[in-house]
Order: sequence, then structure tokens, then C-alpha cells
Amino acid sequence: MAMRNFAKLFKALSDETRIRILKVLLERECCVCEVMQALDISQTRASRNLAVLYEAGFLKLRKDGLWSLYSIDRDTMNEHLADLVQVVTKALKGNKALEQDRERLRKAVRVGPSRAEKMHGEKTIA
Repeated sequence: MAMRNFAKLFKALSDETRIRILKVLLERECCVCEVMQALDISQTRASRNLAVLYEAGFLKLRKDGLWSLYSIDRDTMNEHLADLVQVVTKALKGNKALEQDRERLRKAVRVGPSRAEKMHGEKTIA
């Protein structure tokens, strides 16, 4: 593995929000609005951090109508990525903040793009 790609993996894991997103996506496939609800963050923040994880190779993206659905890319994940995901999972077992995210994920629903932005007071650009 090239040094640049290796560094990208650790950069992706160097942020609490991205680690929380990984843990949510280990539960199930989610759209941006479900990630927003589970972590109680804005659409912008969710999208930006999903993009970093995607670019690092942790996630795959599947389109389903209006929805862009993210999940852990277990199919093409190399051994190093799989090991990192396993380490994160093991190290954070029982973490209270992650348990709260998991509970909010259980209640999360898919909403339309304009409604998702309004959930966190963001303005819609026409």
C-alpha cells in the first residue's frame, strides 16, 4: 500500500464524527438524513464526513431513487481497512456516546432532501 493511501486511512479515522459514522454504518446502510439524525448533526457535516470516509475506501455508495445510501464496503475492503474497522469496533465497545447514536439510529427515518435541511435549520439554496 502506498504511503499516501495509508495516511488517508488514518486521517479518515482522526475525527470523532467519522468514527461515530463508521459505527452507525456498521449497524446498517444509511442515507445522509439517517446519519444526521443518528449523530444529531447537520446535513453539511454528515455529507462532508461521509465523503472523507468514502474517499478513504471505508464506504460504498448505492443509489436508490432519490436516496444515496452509504454502507461499509466489505466487498472490496482490503485487509488493512478491515483490520482498522475491527480495531475501532473493539476499542469503543460500550462507549456511551456511540450507544446514544445507536439508539437515535433506531428511530431515524428517511426524509426528503429539503426536509432534512430544515431539521437542522439549514437554508435551502434554489
